[in-house]
Amino acid sequence: MPRSLFARTALTLALAFIVFQAAAFWVVYRTLIVPVAERSADDLAGLIVLSAQTWVELPPETRAAFEQELARRHGLRLTTVNVGATADAPQFAFRTQIEAALSRRVGESVVLRGVPDKAAAWLDIPVGGHDLRVGFFPGRYAVKPPLAAIAVIAVGTFLSLLTALFLVRRLTVPLARAARAARQVGAGELPEPLPETGPAELAELARRFNTMATEVRNLLDNRTTLLAGISHDLRTPMTRLQLNLEMLRDEPNPARIDRSLGDLAEMNTLISGYLELARTTRAAPASRFDLATLLDEVAADAGLAWSGAAPCEVEASRLAVRQIVSNLIENAQRYGGEGPVELALECADNLARVSVRDTGSGIPEDQLEKVFRPFYRLEASRSQATGGTGLGLAIVRQLAETYGWKVRLANRPTGGIEAVLEIRRGVP
Repeated sequence: MPRSLFARTALTLALAFIVFQAAAFWVVYRTLIVPVAERSADDLAGLIVLSAQTWVELPPETRAAFEQELARRHGLRLTTVNVGATADAPQFAFRTQIEAALSRRVGESVVLRGVPDKAAAWLDIPVGGHDLRVGFFPGRYAVKPPLAAIAVIAVGTFLSLLTALFLVRRLTVPLARAARAARQVGAGELPEPLPETGPAELAELARRFNTMATEVRNLLDNRTTLLAGISHDLRTPMTRLQLNLEMLRDEPNPARIDRSLGDLAEMNTLISGYLELARTTRAAPASRFDLATLLDEVAADAGLAWSGAAPCEVEASRLAVRQIVSNLIENAQRYGGEGPVELALECADNLARVSVRDTGSGIPEDQLEKVFRPFYRLEASRSQATGGTGLGLAIVRQLAETYGWKVRLANRPTGGIEAVLEIRRGVP
């Protein structure tokens, strides 16, 4: 058996159509050809017997003319002369039916005979005291197979097979292309996007696969960036810690011990951020809760003045929503300047929108999306005191994508940034 889906399907269809054509031909043969052949054989037998009886009843002087007319009109020859016919009659289609019909008409078994190198078939009929010999050409009376019907069946089967193979190829080629692209994704490569054309199901499959391939590529890039960030950000405090430990060998110094503890705390903060980012790709179970109540808690923890909002129930991961909003508020408080940070909740029928607004200097338009990348900082010093770890907004974006939510940043006309989290009010 071939291994490819196309070859197996093509072979199955070909066998099915061959069986169908054989069955159709058998039905045509049994219901059309055989009945017509039997009726034609019976008509021929009746013509032969009637002609022989007429010949006997005619006056001898008119028999020659009758024989000539019979030969001209019906291809039959009547004679009393021995033509030298033997038992080996010419083989032709439906010979059995003709012999059976003649036997019924004559009342005794009739066997057709033939003359060597001649196409005619002969038989003996005893009528009125005469042994008549009757000859006829089987090709003139044999039933011709209905070639038109057979041709229609054959052409229909051929066209059906071609159509089926064409349709199967339309299905198997995109699947084979998707399989090759899947192998490339498995090898860590980003394949060319699959054509999002064809039947709706295949177009949707290609669309989902392209999205998945892009997400896998982004995930690999994020992981690569994460490892590079770990090695970069941990190297500086580790170097300082090593230097302080070496100097403490010669002279114990409380200030150096404090700096070493600070370096350890910085390393612990970095590692916690990395682990937090790594956990954002795993979705937690959803539950129904009041989003306004959750925002009350987050605002209180952040020391943010907020007047509250009307109840707004959503079905989502409470922990993920809390983490996203907390990170957005922390980001606004750190980079939003001296002005107050505003928290707002809009609750529509199908969508809940949480907004965090600050009054800082804003972000250049071409960097509004870049700040969601891991370790991307507008402040270039790489210092945690001024620029943070560069993971806060990356965690926000990763969490939102994991649960199918949307998060975006926009510059406010009055100055500052508005961060918006959109959550559908249903099961994620």
